[in-house]
Amino acid sequence: MKVSRSGYYDWIDRPLSEREKKHRRLLKIIVSTHKKHEVWGVDPIWAEVKETIPCSRGTVYRLMKKNDLRSKRKAKWKATTNSNHRLPVAPNLLEQKFNVQELNTVWVGDITYNWTDEGWLYTAIVKDLCTKDVVGYAMGDRITKELVIKAMKMAIRKEKPKAGLIFHSDRGSQVRQEVA
Repeated sequence: MKVSRSGYYDWIDRPLSEREKKHRRLLKIIVSTHKKHEVWGVDPIWAEVKETIPCSRGTVYRLMKKNDLRSKRKAKWKATTNSNHRLPVAPNLLEQKFNVQELNTVWVGDITYNWTDEGWLYTAIVKDLCTKDVVGYAMGDRITKELVIKAMKMAIRKEKPKAGLIFHSDRGSQVRQEVA
């Protein structure tokens, strides 16, 4: 490392600098504030810390980053099932029997959603229970029955199932409208 022995021991015995002492005091306050308020980011923690010890936002940011202190984010959540309706409910033909041996005899479907920079993106998925493969899907910015219809049409075009196919879902309102 090209450091002399005396230089190394001098460095080890050297007292902490004033800056390092200040950073250690800041870190104690940052850690205790972070424990009390885990969802707080840099700015609210900085506001709390600078009331006790004057410091810059950048210093708080660097200390938090160096010590792997991050705010815990709350996941975005959106309800997709509407149970408040008077539409008929399809019978549960599958009755929790998810072990299917024959291709294209039982399909399952659901709608999922993801937050994007442009808003919510909804995806309707149709899966074959025998292979566990996705056989149809459709995406859109609204959760509608048309989304489910597009996914089903894709699956039917692709797989050409025989009569008697069972389609199982959570029986949400988008699917129930088509059963009626």
